[in-house]
Amino acid sequence: MTRTDGWDPAQYNRFAAEREQPFWDLAHLLTPVEAPTVVDLGCGDGRLTALLHGELGASQTLGVDSSPAMIADSTAYSGDRVRFQLGDIGVWESPGDYDIVHANASLQWVPNHQLVLRRWTASLRPGGQLAVQVPSNADHPAHRLAVEMGSELLTDSPPDPVAQNVLAPEEYAALLDELGFTEQHVRLQVYLHRLPSTADVVEWVKGTSLTRFKEAFGDEGWPAFVDLYRSRLLALLGDRSPYLYTFKRILLWGRLS
Repeated sequence: MTRTDGWDPAQYNRFAAEREQPFWDLAHLLTPVEAPTVVDLGCGDGRLTALLHGELGASQTLGVDSSPAMIADSTAYSGDRVRFQLGDIGVWESPGDYDIVHANASLQWVPNHQLVLRRWTASLRPGGQLAVQVPSNADHPAHRLAVEMGSELLTDSPPDPVAQNVLAPEEYAALLDELGFTEQHVRLQVYLHRLPSTADVVEWVKGTSLTRFKEAFGDEGWPAFVDLYRSRLLALLGDRSPYLYTFKRILLWGRLS
């Protein structure tokens, strides 16, 4: 996964409580294992990775992320048994080394999920578990508007990774079965985020899906793009306080025999 680092840990964490809910819902799908080895792919700033390490009673935990800004912040959470490294989760593999491969809201950034999940599965030991959460919200007006504006304003607009890469829930279920997960759980869940206002949706996507536009517009053009996006989104959704931001996510878990 080759992308200019448009990530801002502070912006991302403006909605830390809301983003944590699916993280822990995913973690709670895991079956307890004594002192597992864990890898968290797309670990962000590492705060939740360190908490997951403690929650699972892990012997060793590795966090991997493609963002230098996020990895720089992760040093605050590293230790003897928790470490972090810069890396591309789309090509990451470590055959037979882990009891748990965990990826929360990161797989959508890479293409060819069939191939990627095959690599991740090969990184598990016998009886190992895979736990993945991906957004499935490409049809929300906030996401569709970003795609429309990118096509309108840029010659080569970055595509919406969710629309381009994320599979249907039933496709993930079939894939887990093909990969040898004799136990599995796959569900589509709608999360309800009660934001202070419609404008806060802009602040939300600035920390995630809009990051792909930062390189294209540059430091000078980026603020103007965000301002235009905000005005169009408010016209589209209405300037409401509070605003109910509905967000669909796919949670999938599997355990090898």
